[in-house]
Amino acid sequence: MYNTSRALTLMLIWWILGTATALAQYVQGIVKDKETDDILPMVHVYYKDDRRSVVQTDLEGRYRIRFRKGTLVFSMAGFTPREIKVDKAQRLNVTLNEAQASLQEVKISAKRKKYSRKENPAVTMMRKVIAAKTRNDLRNHDYLTFDKYEKMVFSLNEFTSDVFKDDKFKRMPFLKDHVEVCPETGKLILPVTVNEKITQTLYRRDPRVEKTIVKAERSEGLNNLINTGEILTTLLKDCFTDVDIYEDQVRMLQYPFTSPISTPDAIRFYRYFIIDTLMVGNDKCFRLDFTPNNPQDFGFSGSLYVRADSSWRVRKVHLGIPSRSDVNFVEQMDIVQEFDSLATGEQVVTANKMIVQIKMSSGIQKLQVARDVHCSGYSFTPIPDKLLRSRNDNLVDQSAYMQDKQYWEQMRPLPLSSSEDSMGDMLHKIQNMRGFKPFMWVFKAFVENFVETSIDPEHPSKVDIGPVNTMIGSNWVEGLRFRVGAQTTANLNRHWFLKGYAKYGCGDERWKGVGELTYCFKPRAYLPHEYPLNNLSFSYSNDVMSPSDKFLAVDKDNVFVAYKWTSVRHMNYFERFNLRYDREWGDGLRANIQLRREWNEGAGDLFYRPLDGAAYPSDDLSQGIHRITFTEFTAGIKYQPGVTYVNTKQRRLPTNLDAPVLSLTHTVGMKGVLGGDYNYNFTEAGVYKRFWLKSWGKLDCNLKGGVQWNKVPYPFLIMPAANLSYLIDVESFRLIRNMEFLNDRYASAIILWDLNGKLLNRIPLIRRLKWRETIGCNVLWGTLTSKNNPFLMQNRFDDRLFYFPGSFRPDGSFVYNSHVMDSGKPYVELSVGLHNIFKFIQLEYIHRINYIYPGTQRWGIRGGLQFSF
Repeated sequence: MYNTSRALTLMLIWWILGTATALAQYVQGIVKDKETDDILPMVHVYYKDDRRSVVQTDLEGRYRIRFRKGTLVFSMAGFTPREIKVDKAQRLNVTLNEAQASLQEVKISAKRKKYSRKENPAVTMMRKVIAAKTRNDLRNHDYLTFDKYEKMVFSLNEFTSDVFKDDKFKRMPFLKDHVEVCPETGKLILPVTVNEKITQTLYRRDPRVEKTIVKAERSEGLNNLINTGEILTTLLKDCFTDVDIYEDQVRMLQYPFTSPISTPDAIRFYRYFIIDTLMVGNDKCFRLDFTPNNPQDFGFSGSLYVRADSSWRVRKVHLGIPSRSDVNFVEQMDIVQEFDSLATGEQVVTANKMIVQIKMSSGIQKLQVARDVHCSGYSFTPIPDKLLRSRNDNLVDQSAYMQDKQYWEQMRPLPLSSSEDSMGDMLHKIQNMRGFKPFMWVFKAFVENFVETSIDPEHPSKVDIGPVNTMIGSNWVEGLRFRVGAQTTANLNRHWFLKGYAKYGCGDERWKGVGELTYCFKPRAYLPHEYPLNNLSFSYSNDVMSPSDKFLAVDKDNVFVAYKWTSVRHMNYFERFNLRYDREWGDGLRANIQLRREWNEGAGDLFYRPLDGAAYPSDDLSQGIHRITFTEFTAGIKYQPGVTYVNTKQRRLPTNLDAPVLSLTHTVGMKGVLGGDYNYNFTEAGVYKRFWLKSWGKLDCNLKGGVQWNKVPYPFLIMPAANLSYLIDVESFRLIRNMEFLNDRYASAIILWDLNGKLLNRIPLIRRLKWRETIGCNVLWGTLTSKNNPFLMQNRFDDRLFYFPGSFRPDGSFVYNSHVMDSGKPYVELSVGLHNIFKFIQLEYIHRINYIYPGTQRWGIRGGLQFSF
């Protein structure tokens, strides 16, 4: 869901500013070594009379510089500079001659030989750099404090004034005033969002504690035009994070990239080449270039500048990605970091700049993400214990979101550009365009799945109508079904929230509905589910569902899950009163308690009939129980350290699945309380963990287990998490039918290995498609103890148990749909899949290995959309 919201948010930007961009005039080409014909990265290209126009060739030797009449200079250490006059935009390939003066410090061979690590001076040098890593780790000190300023700017790239000749831009001439030149690339950009944050980090080594305090934060731009616009901001921050080459694995674009100085992996993963000896500032350095052994693996390419002394410290690093990398949407990435030493001798980053140029698809406006980080105020003095006592690792000052313009001007290391500083003026003009408000109203309905009741920014919506994708649907019991819902927002009240829906089924001719009232002890920005929770809610529900609907990750009435791969004829009406309290803490701990009173009534082919001695139930419906009533109390705890979320108007979603999850719940059924008819105890535990396997992708393991401790009829037994729709759901079984197995003890393992193209990238022709493969295995072990097994002779007349669900055939015979598992034979299904098809589509083939009954579907195809870099 959040992938869809992100894509639609970008569509808003493209609509406002156009999808067809008139390209500027450029001189471009490739620079090579004249003698060896090798490509030359990092060559400086600039106009002779204006060195500020300088650009560099990338790791494939390519350059691109805006055309103007003059003399271009091509310059690189170790080669003779070359000057070429240009009088028109053109493709200009250039060769450089190696300088005749030899370097005493480094011997460079005239021809590149087959790469070998053995007796390779570059590899020998890198082993020394890697061995010196631990001496440069600031966290070897007992205490550490420092301040950090971050700025992230999201812009339209290669944006020129020529585009305004298009008729659809004549109404937006003011955008010309906000187009500026990116000093790093020389291209024209139009900044559309700017985010700034100032934090302080507190660290203690023993016992280890690290806290981050947000001192100030602000966001301005097009993302503020929609209430879930923080999705874009949050995901950009999660994708483009701090790069620390001293870590073995650098997290970037939500993937781990092997650091060029990784202790266990760098020498095997990368190829290194000594290029030159040169000065960086006042320091003499060796320049080493590196690139992954397989350019399609997720790794960096670039240059390391290592001090030519016994410290073997990195003085500067230039990181990019190979042009043949499997990374999606990134046309070019440049990360430049410079290091220097504190007075105490420790090495720190003094300059940290990231420029990422994004190309979603041909014909769509290119984008750019620029991130600047400046750290200062390093201190190793002891930190008072009271500052480290909070259980939250991420803290926010009360005034963090209220700092004025004067504060930001004082705290910024560098001033904003004129376009960044006037972002609010640009937004104001866009909002006042004729027709913009109605467009936004329609656009938000599709992006956010809710329709706002106000389009006036000065009087924002107090009630939203939706979800839109649940307004029409169908199922076996209701037939064609119509539904309308609404929810209040924080614009009405920041503590009290009301939501609900009403619906009507044309098949059963019954009205149904849900209403929920929530009180938030902490004021909310827009909706009650924002992190962290501290909410008390009461709800009333009167509806119909199938038992397996409770496992859905989306609304059960979502039109996209209405299409099933198997007929679902066993459903139940229910009336539910629910009182719930949820509390979350900043360290990822969540606790909840819940009191629920509910009755269920069979619908479709589902019935509740006590055992009466017969092997099969009779078709006389008057012999069954019309309704079962139960009251239960549930307490649960969940721990997910490091989790972060994005909010949609329906729910919140984790920004990534890297955080482990530990959960434990216990439910007690209480007979005689509020009309409940059953006593029972149900305990369930779960563990989720993602394992990154470096260049071999990631392995997701989801383990669960549960026990129903009491003698109960089948509605209180444990059914598998079955996904009956055609959409991929990685947390459920794909080929188990509704209530197919009923257990009172179970354990499950859902394991998915995403190889991230590791195998397909080695196959000629196939690797050009950049598909990525997955392998999965889902296993369910279950058993039904004798006290709950209705098929045993000892239980045939025990009316505390019910006949298992099934269906009557036209001839009056009965066939069971639910089965008892063999405790010695687990259920197994295997899957193989492809994703990154056209960069968005994923497909999966599933095969069922065992428990084959008449009519069992042994294989299936599932699909979905997936957005990933």
